[in-house]
Amino acid sequence: MRALVTGATGFIGSSLLSKLDQPVVLSRNPRRAEKELERYGVTAYGWDAMHEPPPEEAFQGIDVIFHLAGESVGEGRWTAAKKKRISDSRVNATRMLVDTLNVLENPPKVLVSASAIGYYGSRGDQQLDETALEGDDYLAEVCSAWEQAALGVEKAGMRVVTVRTGIVLGQGGGALKKMLTPFKLGLGGRLGSGDQWMSWIHLEDEVGMLLHAATHPEIQGAMNLVSPEPVTNREFTRTLGRVLGRPTVFPVPGFMLRLAVGEFAEVLLGSQRVVPQVALNTCYEFRYPQLDKALERILYVGK
Repeated sequence: MRALVTGATGFIGSSLLSKLDQPVVLSRNPRRAEKELERYGVTAYGWDAMHEPPPEEAFQGIDVIFHLAGESVGEGRWTAAKKKRISDSRVNATRMLVDTLNVLENPPKVLVSASAIGYYGSRGDQQLDETALEGDDYLAEVCSAWEQAALGVEKAGMRVVTVRTGIVLGQGGGALKKMLTPFKLGLGGRLGSGDQWMSWIHLEDEVGMLLHAATHPEIQGAMNLVSPEPVTNREFTRTLGRVLGRPTVFPVPGFMLRLAVGEFAEVLLGSQRVVPQVALNTCYEFRYPQLDKALERILYVGK
């Protein structure tokens, strides 16, 4: 399986590369990408995803595309300009990718295109599998348009999987990196009421499920990339504190969170109890289905 990856220098993309044989990557700065990713034996092609279609020659001999590129949602306040970058880097960039794929004489067989569980919006205690309806907030609208753009490549006869990723936990990046400092100092605590559901996934399972989506032809359309055991924010807080051996007695009220990070606070306070039904139906074997074991693995506590 010869693969092409967008977003290859990101937290998930760089981990995926380690499981691929001589992957091709698309990058705004291909020389820097080849140098940074040299250990993976990549070949890089230039693509300014915000302004131009990718080069057709990058797709020669490619079997599967992992399209993971997109502006970070959690970095910086959600100004009007930031929200436009979030949307354009996902929806418009995917449309340009699809436009190129649709004119190739021999297109790849599979497109695994990133999305997020933000598709569902905040839904309280409701269990959400891949058949659940989309939400009605900003991120839900972005995710829906993002997925629709990816599905346009079905005109070329490609199989499309839109992978709705939850909170990815791993070493050196992602959500956990931002949490660790206050928790290690004993200043961690629940966010808001703590009753909101958090659907998380260990980085190793994130990569494993991406590969599973690519290699299982029966998977088509939406696929939730989350652990089968979501937890409430209160439970997540207690578990992380226990693994670190630190108290978790400093809750962050919702109004303080809104003052600190603005509109993004609604994402942190929202509740999404997501079930990976497609993965379960196709017999994906989770490496870290339980939060405590996942955190222990990441933090090397008790290992």
